[in-house]
Formats: sequence, structure tokens, C-alpha cells
Amino acid sequence: MAEPKSKLTQFSSGDYWINLLNSLSDWANETLASVDTLVELAIILMTAALAWPIAKYLQEQLKKVKTTKSPVSLFGRLWLTASRIAFPITWVIALWISELILAAVELRHGILVIIASMITAWVIISIATVFVANQLGRKVIASSAWLVAALNIVGLLDETIVFLESTSFTLGQANISALAVIQAAIALALLLWTTAIVGHLIENRIKQSDSLTPSFQVLSTKLLRIALVIVAVIFTLSIVGIDLTVFAVFGGAIGVGLGFGLQKIFANLISGFILLVDKSIKPGDVIAVDDDYGTVSSLGARYVSVLTRDGIEHLIPNEELITTKVENWSHSSNLLRLRKMVGVHYKSDVRLAMSLCMDAMKETSRILDDPAPNCLLVDFADNSVNIEMRYWVDDPMNGRANVTSELMLTVWDKFHENDIEIPYPQRDLHFRSSDINQPIKVKPFNTNSESQRD
Repeated sequence: MAEPKSKLTQFSSGDYWINLLNSLSDWANETLASVDTLVELAIILMTAALAWPIAKYLQEQLKKVKTTKSPVSLFGRLWLTASRIAFPITWVIALWISELILAAVELRHGILVIIASMITAWVIISIATVFVANQLGRKVIASSAWLVAALNIVGLLDETIVFLESTSFTLGQANISALAVIQAAIALALLLWTTAIVGHLIENRIKQSDSLTPSFQVLSTKLLRIALVIVAVIFTLSIVGIDLTVFAVFGGAIGVGLGFGLQKIFANLISGFILLVDKSIKPGDVIAVDDDYGTVSSLGARYVSVLTRDGIEHLIPNEELITTKVENWSHSSNLLRLRKMVGVHYKSDVRLAMSLCMDAMKETSRILDDPAPNCLLVDFADNSVNIEMRYWVDDPMNGRANVTSELMLTVWDKFHENDIEIPYPQRDLHFRSSDINQPIKVKPFNTNSESQRD
């Protein structure tokens, strides 16, 4: 047991670092300044210069293949990755050929082997990470894996592990090292990637089920994602060996945070689950909030996405849909009654005008016959006799203005064919007879007055 402790404590000693620097200096003087090293470096540069034009040609060819023969996204990423690593592939092939030649003539080739091994590791890792769809995650995984491989190639992996184990901090009663944190991050990333694939497959199965309502499908997929993330975190902590009781100290802080700074976010999360459970709003519903209406395109954990007829997407917080008045035109039924007022002249035949309005509603394609439309005389207004048309549609998601426009054009044509006049706004002016014969007095305009100068 004494040996591991000595390895962990040697990094805190100044003599260790001085000896390491001296060793590196001696190695550089003995190795890098030799003729064999200069030959190896020259070969490395020459192979790179030779591989560059070949790689450019291969990249052009791979780009053509990608655009013509890669309908699947995985294949597209594969060809794109092959295009990006065309230079390392051609370079490493040239390096390994050079290494074989140097070994055959019994010349030193240690540096050549190290460089070729590092590039080979990068090529293999780049190809292996093509299955990760997220670009940022793919780069992080590839860089981390290559760093481990490079440390192993140069023989510094064990020393690095010991150094990371010696760097630690205390959390509660547990002592957590930097190595444990890195292992936890790697394990969590792999588990989240696995759970994302599994969750995606299960979500597709849920969405394809015709027996489940849209609200239940959304609720099931969100609960599934949350459960998979929780399972991934618990497995990560157990793999690293961290006791869950360590995080009990954060319970009070999290409670205070939710009570003050995160209360709105927490309220939106709870409201989102309420909307999914009570099915008051579900994807595909047509709702109206304030003066805007649109189709619910998706239900999020924090907001509901409502797409209007103008193509504008409103992100409405879940809490607002719970606490305010919301019109849902398709909650229990798609039936929606619309109203439109039209005015006719007092000298026109009002009964004929009402009959023509009924005919126009029957001829409009989207207006339903059952429930039947209706036409009522609602007011003797100042300028016209007002008639109101009331009619039903069963597809409010297709808009209201278009069906109203079609109806009004039909009414316009029928009124003109039957001499039904739609009056202009009008006012009657009455003059008193005593004022007719009196001249109009006009006050002269005085440019020199004090008011005009001001």
C-alpha cells in the first residue's frame, strides 16, 4: 500500500518536477540534435508534402460521391468524415511505408513510429465517431479519445492517471478526484448517447400507435426522456463509486432556488404536465389567445408552440395557458360558428336580401348544411338595415378569413344581380330659415397682432 501513496505524493514535491525537466532536457539534447532525428523529421515533412495534393484530389472525388450517393444521413456523415480525413489517411500510409523502409535498412525510426501511431489513432477514432449524430459531441469524443491514445503511445498515460488521482476535492464526507470527475463525464456522455438512441426508437413506436391520443403520446415521450436521463445519472454515479447521499447537502439550496429564482420555470414545468394530463390543449388544436389564433404545433416542457396562419410561431408559456382565458376551437369538437354582418339600404327588399344571403351561405364550399346556416335581421342602424349571417365550419384549422371572403364575394354578386343596394354612410344637414338670408361675417386677418407675432 505504500507504493500508491508515494506515487500520489510525488507530484507535490519540487524535486520531482526538477528531475522531470532535467530528463526532458537530456532527452532533447541526445535525441533531437542527432542526425537520425533530422532524417526522421525530414521524412515526416516530405511525406506530408507528398500526401497533400493526393488528399485534395481524393476530397474532390468524395464530395461528388456524397452529393450523389448518400441519401441516408449516416452515409452522408461517413463520406463527409472520409473527405475531412483524406489528408491524414494518405499521410499515415506514406509514414508507415517510410517506417518499413527505415527498418529494412536498420535506421532509427522511433519518432516516425510515434507520429504515425498518433495519426493512425486519429483516423480510427474519426471513423468510429461517425455514428454520433451531434457534431459537437462527435468532436468532443474524438478529441478526448485521441488524447488518451496519444498519452498511451508516448508512455505518459500511467503518469497522467496518477496525477489526476492526486488532484482531488472534498464534497461532504467524500473525497472526489479529478480522475473520478473525468470518468463520470465520459460514462454520463456514453449513457446519455445510448439512452437517446433507445428513447428515439421507443418514441417512434409510441407516435405510430393509433390507440394513443396525441396528448398521451407527448406525455409518454417526455416522461420517458426524463426517466432515461435519471437512470443515466444514477448509473454514472454508481459506476464512478459516488454515494448519492453526498448530494444531500444540495437539497436545501435547490429548494431555495426553486422557491425564488426558478419559481417561474418550475411553474411552467408543472403547468406543462397539467396540460398534458387534462388534455385541454393538444397538438393540432386551434386556439385563440388575445387577438391571435393558430394551430398548436408542439407541447414543450416550458412553452406551447402555436403557429399562426401568417407563419408566425408564438411560444406561449404553459403557465399563461393555465391561468388565463384561452379559446380552444377544437377541444371537444371541430365545429365552429362564425358571424358576418352586412347592411342593406332602407329602400331595398330586406326579405329578398336575407334570402340571397341564405343562398350564398349554401353555395359556399366550407359552410356546413348541418348545423344549418341562419340569417337574422339584427338592427335598424343609422345608415342601413343590418343583417347578420351565422354559419358553421368544421375545419377551423384551415382559417376563417378565406371562408368569409368567399361568402362575401357571393353575397356581393347576388346583391348586384337583384338590385340590392349596400348604402354609403350618410348624414342629413338642416339649415334654419332665419340664417339663410344673413351674410357671413369674416374676421379680417391682422398680421401685425401680437398673437400672430408669437
